[in-house]
Amino acid sequence: MADRLEEFRRFRERMNERILEAGNLEIKRFFALDTRCYEPGALDVKTKELLGLVASMVLRCDDCVTYHLVRCKEEGVSDAELFETFNVGLIVGGSIVIPHLRRAVDMLDRLNADGPIDIDRETAE
Repeated sequence: MADRLEEFRRFRERMNERILEAGNLEIKRFFALDTRCYEPGALDVKTKELLGLVASMVLRCDDCVTYHLVRCKEEGVSDAELFETFNVGLIVGGSIVIPHLRRAVDMLDRLNADGPIDIDRETAE
């Protein structure tokens, strides 16, 4: 599992670097905006990561679900808080979210078994 998460992190870093080095101003601005969105403000980082997790479940993006799960664990989110968040995603997204819920719970179990992994916080997704 740690290998899978490490591969996920390395791929994100490599591809983010490749995308940004292309020099497209609009893409750079979007990535910067995405990063800034998850900084503390009126909402704390933990809450923003939980919101990102719900949105990722509803949009059915497994990479984003993984990213936000890792970030939630880094922010000290409990499993009980995660399951309430999963429930919100399921209610908002409907039954089509169930496969992503299964993979999210599998990832949570793996994270709990293997411990934390540091995810590059530049460009959240």
